[in-house]
Amino acid sequence: MYTIRMADASDEDVADTLAELHRLTFFDAAPMPEFDFGTWWLAYQGDDAVAFAGVVPSTYARNSGYFSRVGVLERHWGGGLQLRLMRAIEARGRRVGWDGIVSDTTDNLASANNFIKAGYQLYEPEVPWAWSHTLYWRRQLR
Repeated sequence: MYTIRMADASDEDVADTLAELHRLTFFDAAPMPEFDFGTWWLAYQGDDAVAFAGVVPSTYARNSGYFSRVGVLERHWGGGLQLRLMRAIEARGRRVGWDGIVSDTTDNLASANNFIKAGYQLYEPEVPWAWSHTLYWRRQLR
């Protein structure tokens, strides 16, 4: 039903698609990422892009990736897309030799549950990078 492909964010049309999905899933709740940094994926239903995710080298955890963003259009919630995008990020992390993937959630129960389902564990970073009520997640890849 869905296909997931690595996205070439240097392509203007792809960058526009990523930006549009970001606007449709985050509204004004999060700043627009720099899509030319890191690795990005798009999930499609047929020819329609319905979800995206990205990973960048972490500045928070040594030799790890930071799962920087994931957005799924609401009508596609419950289809397992976030989990599939997480798996794509983890596979990329293994290929580049990272020890783990880190991320965070704030006030997003569905994403927190997806992290748990995907085998991520809560942890307390030495230097927290977000708000006091943020949950920090880590998954070891090795």
